[in-house]
Amino acid sequence: MQSRTRDNTKQVLAKAKKGSIKSLGHAGATIRLTAKRSIRRRKKASAEGKPPSTRKGQLRGAIMYAVEKQNDLVAIGPEHTKVGKSASAHEHGGRYKRQRYPKRPFMGPALETTKERLPRKWAGSVKAH
Repeated sequence: MQSRTRDNTKQVLAKAKKGSIKSLGHAGATIRLTAKRSIRRRKKASAEGKPPSTRKGQLRGAIMYAVEKQNDLVAIGPEHTKVGKSASAHEHGGRYKRQRYPKRPFMGPALETTKERLPRKWAGSVKAH
């Protein structure tokens, strides 16, 4: 009795990498959407410990995500060119334009809220065909 085997390791690894990159994009989009929805548009400042408010929607519109394919990473957060250091002052507390900002985190809570759903983004990501 004879049998033959084929080594498909390279194809399987390529499919796994492609699926992982696609899943990273889905995870980044989910976290981004959760963070954007947590920021309400209103004139008054939000309470300390709650996500910040936005008057014109700049902070909400500045939240982006990008997948780095080489290192299998996704970066999610406010784009510095749009809102500068103000987002960091809100997230971690601190000074911005000579004012002290209390902690009003929005990115950390967005990750905490979605972390239970993230493994499902990878389920079925490696397809045979």
